[in-house]
Amino acid sequence: MDKWIRNSGWTWVQKASLIAFLDGLIILAAYLMALLLRFDFIFSRIPREYVEGYIWSMPYWIAITIVVFYGCRLYHSVWRLASISELQMSIVAYIILIPAYAFGMIFMKLQMPRSYYFMGYVLSFLLTTGLRFSFRFLRFYVRKREGEDEEQDRIMVIGGGSAGQAVIKELTGSRNNPARVCCVIDDNPNKWGRMLEGIPIVGDRNDILEAVEKYRINRIIYAIPATTGKNRKDILNICKETSCRLQTVPSVAQLVNGEVKVTRLRDVEITDLLGRAQVKVNNQEIFDVLKDKVVMVTGGGGSIGSELCRQIAGAGPRILIIFDIYENNAYAIQQELKKKYPGLHLETLIGSVRNTNRVNSIIEKYRPDVIYHAAAHKHVPLMEDSPNEAIKNNVEGTYKVARSAAKYGVKKFVLISTDKAVNPTNIMGASKRLCEMVVQMMNRQSPGTDFVAVRFGNVLGSNGSVIPLFKKQIAEGGPVTVTDKNIIRYFMTIPEAVSLVLQASYYAKGGEIFVLDMGEPVKIDDMARNLIRLSGYTPDVDIPIVYTGLRPGEKLYEELLMDEEGMQETDNELIFIGKPIEMDDEDFKKKLELLDRESRNESGRIKEIVAEIVPTYHPDLNS
Repeated sequence: MDKWIRNSGWTWVQKASLIAFLDGLIILAAYLMALLLRFDFIFSRIPREYVEGYIWSMPYWIAITIVVFYGCRLYHSVWRLASISELQMSIVAYIILIPAYAFGMIFMKLQMPRSYYFMGYVLSFLLTTGLRFSFRFLRFYVRKREGEDEEQDRIMVIGGGSAGQAVIKELTGSRNNPARVCCVIDDNPNKWGRMLEGIPIVGDRNDILEAVEKYRINRIIYAIPATTGKNRKDILNICKETSCRLQTVPSVAQLVNGEVKVTRLRDVEITDLLGRAQVKVNNQEIFDVLKDKVVMVTGGGGSIGSELCRQIAGAGPRILIIFDIYENNAYAIQQELKKKYPGLHLETLIGSVRNTNRVNSIIEKYRPDVIYHAAAHKHVPLMEDSPNEAIKNNVEGTYKVARSAAKYGVKKFVLISTDKAVNPTNIMGASKRLCEMVVQMMNRQSPGTDFVAVRFGNVLGSNGSVIPLFKKQIAEGGPVTVTDKNIIRYFMTIPEAVSLVLQASYYAKGGEIFVLDMGEPVKIDDMARNLIRLSGYTPDVDIPIVYTGLRPGEKLYEELLMDEEGMQETDNELIFIGKPIEMDDEDFKKKLELLDRESRNESGRIKEIVAEIVPTYHPDLNS
């Protein structure tokens, strides 16, 4: 009834009138019941004068009760939220009614049994009060039934520590949360059989599948923010076999920095299954290097470039220059940084790294201390079809920015490279290898500037990368396309990639190629299947996987170091340095001029020329 009244669009007067009418019916019924009780429910035994007294007194009894109730504001309350204060008002109203009823008895000269007055008074109190609280009881019952009818989340929390405890407290203490925490999993055997905030700890990771079935779990919350990459991967790999929705608490770094609370959950992403620890860098060291410096980021609107801008902005540079050919990307990161860092001196400039005059004018005007060169064409299949553009943008663009950096006294120039530059089989990878050669040559010939390169694998979630493609295909119901069942890649997150780039600028002495130890490579097929499971589907059942074959220039596996580069450690155990490769710089310059001329002339020989310069490049010249 409460729900019907609320949804009917009735005014307060209409609602109050309805309750007053029900009060009248209750008083009639209460005193009639009292009279029947006095004569053992045998109506024929009730004397005539008592029946007439009952009929004569009821209009007064009802009228005075409604008036007193109104005066005590018993028609003003929101009864579906009734509490102890409403009960107190009802008691006060009935205390006031005692002299009012007594006055009526005297005025009307009623001669009724004493038990009639007492029982009628008690029954009317119980029934009128019960009517009001019935709205709350009805609301509770309806909500409970509605909650049972809906698919209520039944939650398993993994982690019986402080993070798990905070999650359970938040979930069980929230009135607006229909979920129910059913069990906890923890690898510590001393906790098994104990209770955490009233929730049983039922076993370790090996009991996850059994507990999911036993407790009918449909949502799992991973609440161990400090666990290592491998342990995290192992546990989440078990969880993804359950078809439950997976969520996780924020990382330790986010919790320590105060960015988020432990109860700010997010869905488990494919990045959680990489199976290695996050790259750790000394942010303060890096920020000290960049603070009060003029920093320029080419390609500043791209996936890597924009993240570079975000982290550099937090270091407090004197000026941050975003340089990009794509105005929409540049505008987006500009607006984001303006909002987050209102005091930041930000210059957002549009232009191409292929335009020598534009590059020179900017670097001459702002005299940056550090340049992070992230501008590049990166899509392998597209560059295979447009090899001259790969050379113009990646190689010649890098050369032009590097020469301008040397000319105007830039202290550090950091090139964003890729693992595809190692023994490349495609023109994009070969062009990035040429960029690395440019950097090493420029470092030898420009002692005033430290030129370095940073090489890493595929970046999860970057524009055009495999994860957004897979997510789009899953959202469309499939199929998910994988080029080859055995293809493997190294992966890292965008924040990791940017951390490595910033760390390189701190370590750089000139001429290095920095390489991240990215752990074990990941099979793309496994990644696709994991992502399908994380989305709540079954691979090859709900979402089919189709193998399309390797694309032109694509390798089954990528490498991070060339054989001749060797390996040198840094203070960060996950970051290594490949030593410079000896080459004839003057001869290389002539070949760069040839590449520039042939690419501008739209030569069909560009892959052949690149193969002569990069001996490890083995292109398919028929593609």
